[in-house]
Amino acid sequence: SRSIWNCKMMMVTKQPMTMMMKIRSRSMATHRGVLKIKDDVQEAVLRGKPVVALESTIIAHGFPYPENLEVALEAERILRSKGVVPQYYYFLGVVPATIAVKDGSCRIGLAHEELENLAKSGKKRTARKCSTRDLPIILGINNSNRPQWGATTVASTMKLAHLAGISTFVTGGIGGVHRDGHVTMDVSADLTELSRTPVVVVSAGIKSILDIKRTMEFLETNSVPTLGWRTNEFPAFFSPFSGVQCPSRVESAEDVANIYWSARSLNMSQGMLVAVPNDDPVGADVERVIQEALKEAKQRNISGQEVTPFILNYVAEQTGGESLRSNAALVKQNVNIGADIALAIASVQNM
Repeated sequence: SRSIWNCKMMMVTKQPMTMMMKIRSRSMATHRGVLKIKDDVQEAVLRGKPVVALESTIIAHGFPYPENLEVALEAERILRSKGVVPQYYYFLGVVPATIAVKDGSCRIGLAHEELENLAKSGKKRTARKCSTRDLPIILGINNSNRPQWGATTVASTMKLAHLAGISTFVTGGIGGVHRDGHVTMDVSADLTELSRTPVVVVSAGIKSILDIKRTMEFLETNSVPTLGWRTNEFPAFFSPFSGVQCPSRVESAEDVANIYWSARSLNMSQGMLVAVPNDDPVGADVERVIQEALKEAKQRNISGQEVTPFILNYVAEQTGGESLRSNAALVKQNVNIGADIALAIASVQNM
């Protein structure tokens, strides 16, 4: 029967553990000075233990304080509580690595006090939203003009996670092709990063404010494996239903690990998207409010990076906070599934 243990026959998993550690060590040394990796994260990566990357934009700009801090701490608690004893290797807990830019360095893993400071940064306006294109700018500008925090998006978190040797990343939802994107050419850098960075991204699908059909076409064109978690229909962030068929379906973390290592054996550079239906959907009411928010944003001439925060805040206000509650629930659900995927990927790697 097909199982995760069959993956050890693949060429990529035959390398001795010591060789894998040398490869990771050389990779991390290459980026020394740019990356500042928390000790427990670095040790876990070097030893092939499971690590899950978490973005910081969702903390700085996705939730109000103190709810954002509560979500961040709960996500890390869930990861650390995960454990499994497979046949050939022993794990206890998944190491969380919240990623952000702080004081001119890319931080891979944050301490508790740093998470709290980051959580307060959105309201204090001391955090700048930082996608992949912004990384060299926020690192290169002089100290007097540099914001205290760079809150990483899905795209930049993927980039930095890969540089640090982390294969699994959990978020709420990813960006995509915006509605009328075929006219405006407004396409999220998250999709570009998925097309070139081999990281597994676990999300509640594509944000419902976007054009899901065109986003799926983009992912197909760029050969990004797109997997529905125990579903045939691609989820639409708040709602598990979008009316769009999912290209492939997986039933377990072992399935995802098999696909991940198969892609590595094929030397594919693309990432993977695992789309998890939100089991606490707000539903039709939120979708109606989203349509109102889109019209309001257009009337106010809000565009670019400001669109998504505006719409999410508008929806939160109009739905009495129900959208924020649902958002927090789906993040925690994704973290649970992402932890299982990281454990499965590491299990194969260490056989």
